[in-house]
Amino acid sequence: MIAIACSGGLDSMALLHLAARWCQEHGNPLHVLHVHHGLSSNADAWERHVESSSAALGLGFAVRRVQVDSAGAGLEAAARKLRYRALGDMCREAGANLLLTAHHLDDQAETVLLQLLRGSGPAGLSGMDAANSAPELLGNPDLVMARPLLPLARAELEAYARDAGLDWVDDESNVDTRYARNALRHTVMPALNQAFPGFQQRFARSAAHAQSAQRLLTELAEGDLAALLVDGAIDGAIDIAPLRTMSLDRVYNLLRHWFARQSLAMPSTAWLAEMVAQLLEARSDAQLLVTHPACHIRRHRDRLYITPKLADLPGMRDPDDEGVLEKEGAAFRWQGEAQLAFPDYGGVLHFDAAETGFDPAWLRAQPLTIDFRKGGERLKLAHNRPTRPLKAHYQAAGVPAWERARLPIVSSGRDLLFAAGLGMDCHHFSAGATGAISLRWEAKPE
Repeated sequence: MIAIACSGGLDSMALLHLAARWCQEHGNPLHVLHVHHGLSSNADAWERHVESSSAALGLGFAVRRVQVDSAGAGLEAAARKLRYRALGDMCREAGANLLLTAHHLDDQAETVLLQLLRGSGPAGLSGMDAANSAPELLGNPDLVMARPLLPLARAELEAYARDAGLDWVDDESNVDTRYARNALRHTVMPALNQAFPGFQQRFARSAAHAQSAQRLLTELAEGDLAALLVDGAIDGAIDIAPLRTMSLDRVYNLLRHWFARQSLAMPSTAWLAEMVAQLLEARSDAQLLVTHPACHIRRHRDRLYITPKLADLPGMRDPDDEGVLEKEGAAFRWQGEAQLAFPDYGGVLHFDAAETGFDPAWLRAQPLTIDFRKGGERLKLAHNRPTRPLKAHYQAAGVPAWERARLPIVSSGRDLLFAAGLGMDCHHFSAGATGAISLRWEAKPE
């Protein structure tokens, strides 16, 4: 199934006419999609125009109404985001795996010029692809978005529409030069066209060159990332030591690619430079933290981690402050449940059948408490291993400090029974009894 995004304007009506004819000749179904933003008093009329045009061509039609925050400073960007997400949802509902949009050569020139004015690198100056998938934008990983009109100038589309006798609507907001694209379209582009006729084609060639350069940068970054990722997992850690042997340009390229692979917003050049400087210059035992709008960038044992931003949980404190405090936490009794949820502590405590662990009858009789570390707790993981402070256990296990702060412990009175991320204290293990219970913590951040 092929779908087409149709606003009712000149460009999309020309595409609708061309696509309908092609699909009819080739026996392909075509579904027309319209997004109603509600920002104009004419929005209802535009919807009726697209619906009636679709009906005249014998095509299916769907509309999605979205509410854009018109008071926000980024109205243009907010409307675009909502529009594409609505199109992705409608394509999923219609069973369409190809979405056609009416972007053309002038749109490509505007995009390249906008990105140039923003100081973008090769990725931004690449402009729009003839076809690509954009799961973050469309919310639909199986959908390909194609722009078949990209080689054609708007003047060519207007000539075609007039020759074909097409009707279209005009969005009055398109003449509002407070919007960046409109300012370019009505002031800069005409001046460029007068001084440099055909500049759009040359901009498109420059975009093609930038796309080629970006593909090479991506290939380089993929190789570097594969070599530096610990255990090869894209959401794992990066070994920092090899970064120190690379040029800064290569480091920036690698990190930008890593962020993109994890669907993170691309940081500014200044932010990236500051982060890299801290990474490479801080002392080896420093617990480095750099804040990204969507996550934290952390360094631990000469490895670089991307960690989510999580709200503090009740009772959290510095886990390595060894001043002993009175236990508080949440009291509970185990009555044979397979698991108990503790949302204030960020997860679920499981009670698994095991060969080694606590006697079930003994565990049922205990008044239990779940809490975060307060300092001074000690744990003996096995009879042939020493009793050590939790901090020493976490350091030996390589658990980063920021993870320790969110790992709860379970106690009975003053006796520590279990520490998440480490295991159970063996002092109260059942001796030869069958059906022992093992405790296990599953973090489930909100």
